[in-house]
Amino acid sequence: MGIIGNVKEEIRLIRERDPAIHSSMEVFLYPSFRAMLHYRVAHKLYLSGHYFLARWISQRAVRKTGIEIHPGAKIGKGFFIDHGNGVIIGETAEIGNNVTLYQGVTLGGTGKEQGKRHPTVGDNVMISAGAKVLGSFTIGENSKIGAGSVVLSAVPPNSTVVGVPGRVVRRYNQPLPRETLDQVHLPDPVREDIMTLQKANSELINRVLELEVEVKRLEKEKESKNNMKGNEKQHENL
Repeated sequence: MGIIGNVKEEIRLIRERDPAIHSSMEVFLYPSFRAMLHYRVAHKLYLSGHYFLARWISQRAVRKTGIEIHPGAKIGKGFFIDHGNGVIIGETAEIGNNVTLYQGVTLGGTGKEQGKRHPTVGDNVMISAGAKVLGSFTIGENSKIGAGSVVLSAVPPNSTVVGVPGRVVRRYNQPLPRETLDQVHLPDPVREDIMTLQKANSELINRVLELEVEVKRLEKEKESKNNMKGNEKQHENL
């Protein structure tokens, strides 16, 4: 796809996914649009071995947009960054098709690996605001990463990750609809565990109360029987 084709595709993509954009002209002011145009040029230079020039272009984009995409990163079609300030994508990161990132997302390394040290993101993945994905592993296709999550290990396809460190919650064994770019209404496994414990605790308390009532009833029956035996002995003595 040529430059004009890339521009048209970026305009279409941003207008489709961001309801705040009301005209095609506004797209030219959009940080994601400018960052991706710089990235496409820098990436071609990087693949041609012009590393300094590629980094120079990418660093200009950082200063203008607040989005840092290393020219060595591999990004598929339909990639979208909403707002984008603070987004960082490392050199060996690989991003599939129709992926959405929100502001503050980091696709980084742990600082220990050599070679492939950044994550691989599958198709149709949404990574919410402030999430950090650190290390050389794969985020499975059709997955969601919740806002503020810190993901340090592989995520299976069709899953949702929330928390610090990120916990995987498998939701559906089918692709997530592309129109549901919802960062808020995600499963909360910690809350679910607490609710399960509360339910189990309530059931245990109710059972203990039932047993206490049963013990008191048995004690009364025993006391009543003992009184009857005492009365019978008194009658016999008389």
